[in-house]
Amino acid sequence: MKIHHKEFEERRHKLLAQLAPNSMAILFSAPEILRNGDTHYAYRQDSDFYYLTGFSEAQAVAVFIKEETQGHYFLFNLPRDKAKEIWTGHRAGQEGAVAIYGAQQAFSIETIDEKLPELMANKQELYYTIGLNAQNDARVMSWLNSVRAKVRSGVQAPAKITTLQRLISEMRLIKSEMEITWMQKAIDISIAAHMRAMTVCKPGMRENQIEAELAHEFGCQGARFCAYPSIVAAGVNACILHYTDNNMPLKDGELLLIDAGAEFECYAADITRTFPINGQFTTAQRDIYQLVLDAQLAGIRVIKAGVFWDKIQETMIRVLTEGLVNLGLLKGLVDDLIEQKSYRQFYMHNSGHWLGMDVHDVGDYKITEQQDTAQWRPLVAGMTITVEPGLYIPPHSDNVDKKWWGIGVRIEDDVLVTAEGCDVLSQALPKTVSDIEALMRG
Repeated sequence: MKIHHKEFEERRHKLLAQLAPNSMAILFSAPEILRNGDTHYAYRQDSDFYYLTGFSEAQAVAVFIKEETQGHYFLFNLPRDKAKEIWTGHRAGQEGAVAIYGAQQAFSIETIDEKLPELMANKQELYYTIGLNAQNDARVMSWLNSVRAKVRSGVQAPAKITTLQRLISEMRLIKSEMEITWMQKAIDISIAAHMRAMTVCKPGMRENQIEAELAHEFGCQGARFCAYPSIVAAGVNACILHYTDNNMPLKDGELLLIDAGAEFECYAADITRTFPINGQFTTAQRDIYQLVLDAQLAGIRVIKAGVFWDKIQETMIRVLTEGLVNLGLLKGLVDDLIEQKSYRQFYMHNSGHWLGMDVHDVGDYKITEQQDTAQWRPLVAGMTITVEPGLYIPPHSDNVDKKWWGIGVRIEDDVLVTAEGCDVLSQALPKTVSDIEALMRG
């Protein structure tokens, strides 16, 4: 990965500006996780850690110290070791931590139990998120106790521990120009992969073959990893929201739902399209698909800075409920059905989620006002979200005409909130009935 010094430095300055005077913040890298035996999963850095450091190696700890007017950034990381690097690859070492990654000072991770309590001494407040990792919690408590043990010699330990994660999460909600560039790259790669899947798809293939086509396109275009396990759900499998078995055959006359996104520079895309395996929607499939698309377009139209988060969901629920009544899938007055949440038989999830370094990105959806009452958060320019209505009608659904059975449709796009409206970052991927059928014919 290319290190964008100014971007990461600005983030650190922004964090340090929020810390109380005479305080310290501690952030751990992601742990290495065994897959089985002595084989590890491919390493992916903790999002918060990478957001502030750009450092992608394991076994590292970032320390931020706020004095009265100055801030400092220290990094504890693995030292250079020629013998071990033959087996596991190049390390930045302490020199690289300073020269490449912008640390003011760097120390070997092997010295942390000695050095960290020295840095912690006489700090009034510690910023650290308890409860994410029990081993890290134990280490932090050990360092605190080391400082507390010196109280008789006049050394003070932090008297207050504040959650660090919330500060970083609020920062990550608003994307910089660089972040939007990285996200757009992840989205463009994902668009190419979805289009590849549409053009190669045909009856007789299997879900895992389509999954392989997605992964191939991701890799060829510079995204080594998926942002999340791809959902490739044919026929009735599309009615399982988080289906990932991806091992069934593609049948003529059925739909294929693909929910897949690439990760680029640790930023995620998240796109869903549903299309006919044989390239031609049936009348029933087209009716459900068009209803979902109408709801999504209505939801996107209301997005702009200042609109509350739940407005998108409310808008799409009304369109879906009206459409379900018109199609005969629901019976009754629309307002009553919405109040009774009758639509949840077919649409059981929310309108979308924050998108960024994590596919379900950080940030509260409700915020607490001075009266201690939580309300939905208003959108702000620079936020990135998904908009993803769906309808799912499993076989043998009660009081549902058989012509609808087994139809599952979801349409999802990635959207950037702007002052005047929004930009649909994944707009280039076809989603109208006519455009999908034309692409598949071509």
